[in-house]
Amino acid sequence: MKVPVSWLKDFVEINLPLPELAHRLTMAGLEVEEILFVGLPVPADAEAGSLREVKMTGIGWDREKIVVAEILEVMAHPNADRLVLCRLNDGQQEQVVLTGAPNLFDFKAKGPLPKSIKVAYAKEGARLYDGHQPGQVLTTLKRSKIRGVDSYSMVCSEKELGISDEHEGIILLDDDAPVGSPLVDYIGDAVLTIAITPNVARNANILGVAREISALTGQPLRKPVSGGLALGPAVSGRVRIEILTPELNPRFVLGLIENVSIHPSPYEIQRRLRLAGMRPINNIVDATNYAMLEIGEPLHAFDYDVLVQRAGGQAPTIITRTALPGERLMTLDGVERELNDFTVLVCDTAGALSVAGVMGGAESEVTDQTRSILLEGAAWNFINIRKTVAAQRLNSEAAYRFSRGVHPAMAERGVLRGLELMRLWAGGTVSSGLVDAYPLPPRQSVVEITTEDVHRLLGITLDQAEICRILIGLDFEVGVHGDVIRAAAPDHRLDINEGIVGKADLMEEIARIYGYDHIPETRMADALPIQRNNAGLEREEQVRDLLVKLGMQEVVNYRLTTAERESRRLPPGAEADNRMYIRLSNPIASDRTSLRHSILASLFENLEHNARLRERIALFEIGPVFLESEEGNLPDELQRLGIVMTGARSPAGWQAADAGALDFYDLKGIIQALLDGLHLPNIRYEASTYPTFHPGKCARVLVAEQQVGVFGEIHPQVHEQYDWPASAVQAGWFDLPALLGKIPDRYITQGVPEFPPILEDLALVVDETVPAGRVAELIQQTGGKVVSGVRLFDVFRSEQLGTGKKSLAYSLTYQSSDRTLTDKDVAAIRQKIIRRLDQEIGAKLRS
Repeated sequence: MKVPVSWLKDFVEINLPLPELAHRLTMAGLEVEEILFVGLPVPADAEAGSLREVKMTGIGWDREKIVVAEILEVMAHPNADRLVLCRLNDGQQEQVVLTGAPNLFDFKAKGPLPKSIKVAYAKEGARLYDGHQPGQVLTTLKRSKIRGVDSYSMVCSEKELGISDEHEGIILLDDDAPVGSPLVDYIGDAVLTIAITPNVARNANILGVAREISALTGQPLRKPVSGGLALGPAVSGRVRIEILTPELNPRFVLGLIENVSIHPSPYEIQRRLRLAGMRPINNIVDATNYAMLEIGEPLHAFDYDVLVQRAGGQAPTIITRTALPGERLMTLDGVERELNDFTVLVCDTAGALSVAGVMGGAESEVTDQTRSILLEGAAWNFINIRKTVAAQRLNSEAAYRFSRGVHPAMAERGVLRGLELMRLWAGGTVSSGLVDAYPLPPRQSVVEITTEDVHRLLGITLDQAEICRILIGLDFEVGVHGDVIRAAAPDHRLDINEGIVGKADLMEEIARIYGYDHIPETRMADALPIQRNNAGLEREEQVRDLLVKLGMQEVVNYRLTTAERESRRLPPGAEADNRMYIRLSNPIASDRTSLRHSILASLFENLEHNARLRERIALFEIGPVFLESEEGNLPDELQRLGIVMTGARSPAGWQAADAGALDFYDLKGIIQALLDGLHLPNIRYEASTYPTFHPGKCARVLVAEQQVGVFGEIHPQVHEQYDWPASAVQAGWFDLPALLGKIPDRYITQGVPEFPPILEDLALVVDETVPAGRVAELIQQTGGKVVSGVRLFDVFRSEQLGTGKKSLAYSLTYQSSDRTLTDKDVAAIRQKIIRRLDQEIGAKLRS
């Protein structure tokens, strides 16, 4: 939010240097991101740096060279139709100034003006922004000839002075501008750019920021004038209000002003609106915007005569309701909108007038012919406003405030302030009274605290008087009852709760105004809560750590996708995933409409986006999938581990490396290392089938005879549906709770062996259908603890072995923990192993 300092000074005296003020506001929770100087002197670099860290930009106006002047006559240029010569008084002498400002052409060649025009005048040598260059380019006024006429000074536009980007005409100051005085004394200003976070949304207005400054500095707060002269007939009976959904519209207020004259606002008002980031339109619309920026209540002005005409000449009835099926409305931005059934509308008996709290309709807008204004101020359900803004993709200054919460009490104040501004700037007569429908007033929050609470929770010692001063400065109603301070929330705030949460809210207010940077470092006085382990989270982190150590990289994907995107993980002809997807009612994008069913589909998209950028990719993700529940409305949220790998086995380097492509066994090795690191017992792999994986290159993982995952090489037809390189892709997914549930609480560790091992190789001929893992399992079981290692190092097939036979060669390690083994010991164990293999699977020792 952009906050002109001159506007702040209407409500609170500011004696601090602006960088210091910016720091104080930032430490109170209103982060000042930038100070833009518009005429006021810009602090020197050294001074600014020593004060506070805040971005400062802008231009200072030379007091001697940039002044208020008055144009006495506009004369034609002798050699150019698009230029004029102005006879001008700068307070010291008359000057003849050349300009091409189009807003002076109406006065050309008409002799001395009956009333002088007050302008901003820059003398020779003044530093300004170049009005003809894009952006802000500083230039110094120098004497030159233009079309044969000397030019050494100029009358200024807003762009040249840094007020705005407007440069089509010069500034026409208000009549009270003092001729000859430095322009900086008259309209010099600075603008604070403040980041309004959701917890301080009540301060999205000038008065809110001024209230904070008042509380921080102790300067008194001056409230804006509202409820001025209302000499017209009573508005009661001339308009009615019907609220059909009070929970969406807790208050609606209307006021009336008649016989107004539509014309531009005073220049001072236009200047402030531009500095605050809004475009001046006319005095009526500017009054609504000015009141909104000033006190935080968005207003809307209707042409009252149009409403009477729509009501058939009768007093109109204003109705607030949700949109009807198929209802449409042309809004002020010229777009005809199809309205959602949850959108609240302001209507009359003839139809919709505006999108409540967001934007008005075109039919009843204020025009140059408008003479009577019906002014609306209301309160709306902020969640509903957010839904409407998202659904319609329609942002506005009003919606910005209503979507963050505006207290219903502000509706009356906003209407009274808006009517007063219209009376001052547009003339007319304000009707006495208001029409006020208030079906759902909020409850005022009351919180009790003590000085001990402040000391315990903030670590500072404040007496009751200081606490009361801080809260009263923020408009709380405060009473002291013995040791207890009772604070009632002000009626412009919706963010103060009751009970323990309300106490925390007050602590935040006290800490902000006291100053976070003034709170000393202290040790916690309260006892720490008992630390309880989260076994599930710790085991999940263990899985992450192991995979990262194995060279994998973790990714975190959106949980949102579409059924069409996920369907690519299945080959054509495979059974479709017919489980219902959980769809979002207001998706953020067309490709993020549903909660995902598969973690592999997310990883496949990661691979698609990155595979051509890296020669080797190995990714994993831990996250939920969402499946329709049979027990209730909420989906089952199931944790999954997904892995995907492709590319070279080792990245290229200056040393020779294994440049072969990652295959099924590389992935199996990663999985085996993960499961070993988790100390899982009774691990077994079985050939399996899964639609996503290549037939014959797919296996399932069992731990204690329970399946915990499936892995394999991606099916060629699935591969074709993604933009992947030609190399094979390996992937797998695991049921994470099932996997983590098998991790033992304790496991046995072995000390470093004291006695030497005996190594030997064993080559066995078995049937082609016998898995190598089964052979290794039997060797380990038969050899017992003495066989400390079994590793397959070769698979051999040939006609000499016989049809349907293969040779498996294993490296065995024999080692005892209590003695040195002899050859005789090892021979006995070897014979026992060979007999067992022959009996169980028909294995023969290869000669």
